[in-house]
Formats: sequence, C-alpha cells, structure tokens
Amino acid sequence: MSIVTMAQADIIMNAVIARGAELNCRPISVIVVEPGCKVKAFKKEDGASMIRFEMAYGKAYAALSLGRSSKQVRERAVERPIFMRYLIAASDEQIFPEGGGMLIRDDDGEVIGAVGVTGDTEDRDEELAIHGIHAAGLKTDEDCRDMGRKIGLLPKNLHNPEKSK
Repeated sequence: MSIVTMAQADIIMNAVIARGAELNCRPISVIVVEPGCKVKAFKKEDGASMIRFEMAYGKAYAALSLGRSSKQVRERAVERPIFMRYLIAASDEQIFPEGGGMLIRDDDGEVIGAVGVTGDTEDRDEELAIHGIHAAGLKTDEDCRDMGRKIGLLPKNLHNPEKSK
C-alpha cells in the first residue's frame, strides 16, 4: 500500500491556500492525512479561527472512515440521522460531516490519504480540496468513477449503466 508523500502533501496544502487567496476566501486551514488518519501535515493561514485543526481533521477522518467525501457523509447524516449519530459516537466524535474532506487516490484508484479543508463555505472548501489534489497530480473519487466497485461510486445513470461510461 502506498501513502501520500510529504512532497505531495506540501503541494496539496500550498495549492489549496494559494487558490483560496486567489478566490478571496476567508483564511483557510488544510490537513493531509495518511490512511488510518495519521497526520502527514497541517497548515493554518494567519487569521484563521480556533479549532480549525480539529475541523479539518474531522473532515479528513469522515472521508477515510466512510470511504466518500465528507460532503457525502453530511448528506448521509441528513438522510439517516440516527445511523450517523451512532457512527459519530463510535468514532469518539472525530467524524465531522461537513464538506471539505476528500479521499486522495493514486493513478490506480487506491486511497493513499485524505485532505480536509476548512475556513470558507462547504462548497468552496470542497472545491479547494479538489484543486489541491489535482495540483499534486493525484485523483479524487470522481476522477476514478469508472474504475469499478472499489471506488464506491454508483454509475451516473442508474437505469442504464452503459450510458454513464
């Protein structure tokens, strides 16, 4: 199993923060973790508010623990609140179901880590996470959608999967 490298983590974090500044986002914090949610690196812009490490970590943790973006985890929490409440409790409150956490995949679609971005809106945090992953030459779930079952995404056209290829 390969893991995200320190060089890749630096590229991801620097790209996220630079793009956040270009888009005039609020101060951004970003974390990159290895599988198992072991912290590889973290950056917090000057002016970012308190507990940004915990929020970024929780988003990355949510992505890794459920095998999908933290935005999808939040959507699941809305659909099945009792189930998600149990998972959050089982994780010792580490899952933060809010957009900005994304799995990081290699060219073969294998998960090599996750990124968590926090500081702006949920959608903007997710956009920045995707930008950082791509800046490092790595892939998101969506990039790997057609790689089969191991990615965990359903075809875009459920009634005719052949059309989604």
